[in-house]
Amino acid sequence: MTIHAIPIETRSEGDDPITAMTGAVDELRTGFEAFRTSTDQRLTTELRGLADRLGAIETRMNRPNPGNPGNPDAEIERRAFLNFCRTGVERMNADEVRALNVSTDTQGGYLVPQQFLTELQRELTLFSPIRSVARITNAGAPEILLPKRTGRMSASWIGENAATPGTEPAYGQQKFEIHELACHVDVSNRLLEDSAFNLESELAYDFAEEFGKAEGAAFVVGDGVSKPSGLIGNADVPVVTPDAADLIADDLIDLFHALPAAYASRATWAMNRTTTGIIRKLENSSGDYLWQQPLTDGNPPTILGRPVIEFPDLPNAEAGAIPIVLGDFRAGFRVFDRVSLSILRDPYSVQVNGLVRFHARRRVGGGVNKPEAFKFLEMKP
Repeated sequence: MTIHAIPIETRSEGDDPITAMTGAVDELRTGFEAFRTSTDQRLTTELRGLADRLGAIETRMNRPNPGNPGNPDAEIERRAFLNFCRTGVERMNADEVRALNVSTDTQGGYLVPQQFLTELQRELTLFSPIRSVARITNAGAPEILLPKRTGRMSASWIGENAATPGTEPAYGQQKFEIHELACHVDVSNRLLEDSAFNLESELAYDFAEEFGKAEGAAFVVGDGVSKPSGLIGNADVPVVTPDAADLIADDLIDLFHALPAAYASRATWAMNRTTTGIIRKLENSSGDYLWQQPLTDGNPPTILGRPVIEFPDLPNAEAGAIPIVLGDFRAGFRVFDRVSLSILRDPYSVQVNGLVRFHARRRVGGGVNKPEAFKFLEMKP
């Protein structure tokens, strides 16, 4: 057996262990500094790029773009609804079908996306102007019950050692029923196939016109039968009757000052276009017109400092009619939206004529909740 000798390294007399250790530490320090420098440079570059991307996203989100690119879910929903209108759910892929909001009503259909609904609500005010001044609330039930104070506490002056009279407030309830409003619109196949045709805007305007006219009339003169009870039909609203058969400036002044100050400061005049033509000719005792045109575009005209809104469904200034309403609509009139808009696409009923029928429905209610916030001007019989 052969035995190999293992070399053993020994420290020479000239080696210094402190010097060797210091050199190793300097080498480690140099490597660490180089690593930290490269890491700081990389992090600075990445953070700068991240800040630039966040700034670009914030700029796009703040930009007034109706397509709302900052909300990808809304864009997907909008495109899915547009494809549903053009081709029907039968030709849509599964992802687009999932993006549609299914209506909860028993008649089927799909709820329109928020962008479409916003345009519809904006167009609705053209045909149902009471929406621009009333208080609008989303409803979650077929009937809305609101508490109403019917009696209040009364304080009395009492003498020394006299008994304090007991009083208590009384409360009741107001009930607003939600009614259904429906219509249908026929669109040709050619228009649906035309990619340049702005289908959403056209449908929004058509539905707004149909719903707005019916809704506006019901909110003003509705009889409460399968529709809301109108403003004019409320017997609790106080009435002011002029002495003469024709309107004069003093009649409007009397009406304005008959309204309580708390409501007069926020009141709005309402009348139809024929009545405004009469009012614009009225002058006060100093020869100044009561009707004042706005100084800047976009503001309404005023009478006695309060704005005027046109209600086409109010009657003309004829004997026994109520042509003018003054009141705080925000405080005194409520509108409840139960189903904003649900659409059912029917590609069969009128297909022989090359048309696709869209059935649309809304559920809405409303009426006067504070009669004391209004005053009616009723013409002399």
